[in-house]
Amino acid sequence: MLWLFRFFSLWPLAALHALGGALGWLVWAVSPRYRAQFRANVAQAGLPFQAARPAIAEAGRFVAELPKLWLRPASQSCLVNVRVEGQLQVAQAFAQGRGVIFFGPHCGSFELGPQALAELYGPVHGPITAIYRPARKAWLAQLERVARNRPNLSVLPASLSSIRLMHKTLKANQAVALLADQVPPEGLGIWAPFFGRPAYTMTLAARLAVQTGATLLPVSCERLPHGRGYFLKIWPAVAGLEDHEKSSLPHAVTLINQAVEAIVLSQPG
Repeated sequence: MLWLFRFFSLWPLAALHALGGALGWLVWAVSPRYRAQFRANVAQAGLPFQAARPAIAEAGRFVAELPKLWLRPASQSCLVNVRVEGQLQVAQAFAQGRGVIFFGPHCGSFELGPQALAELYGPVHGPITAIYRPARKAWLAQLERVARNRPNLSVLPASLSSIRLMHKTLKANQAVALLADQVPPEGLGIWAPFFGRPAYTMTLAARLAVQTGATLLPVSCERLPHGRGYFLKIWPAVAGLEDHEKSSLPHAVTLINQAVEAIVLSQPG
């Protein structure tokens, strides 16, 4: 399979996104289960189907762009086709001296986001640390490990030692990056409101913020039409943690879920 990744990594981004869009609709056409789950998620978010319809193609584009993102030479900048907004928020967050937690949902080009953040802020503020769940297939797990670790980006398999390292990273006024909408293992999450319903929610980002005082910065990375690149947006810092006692983990999780909701609603497709 690696040869196939290498083959597609040479394609122009516009061609990959066109292929991916078709792939997304093909999966939609052949999978009744996927269609039912997609419609249920859209209804839970309170959106009309037409507003979320472009997400069908976007799911395919995510798969199609992976070879280009993962096999990009380290000497080649990923920022060439990336428009960035919100850098003032990042400067203000680092100025507070308590570290920065970048977080976002599985939405848009969430694989590119950490790479772009590492290029933007790693040279000045130190490497960004992220964690992930390794794939079960050995060849894919090996590819993930090599492809995701970049200059100024340290990506580690999820473990207690990785979480401890994130804690130390924030204490050193550096940054970590997390996907906040992953379903946690049993016993490692809490129930919190999400799109009007209780959802079993990961607590890692909230726990790190509560324990270290780090600034929580929501991030989204949206694909531009016709393969023209990406729009990386750093949203205003999550506000409201200072209004509660420092031990209020449920409150912090709720605030993070609200930020994730805002990102999803801003680009439902």
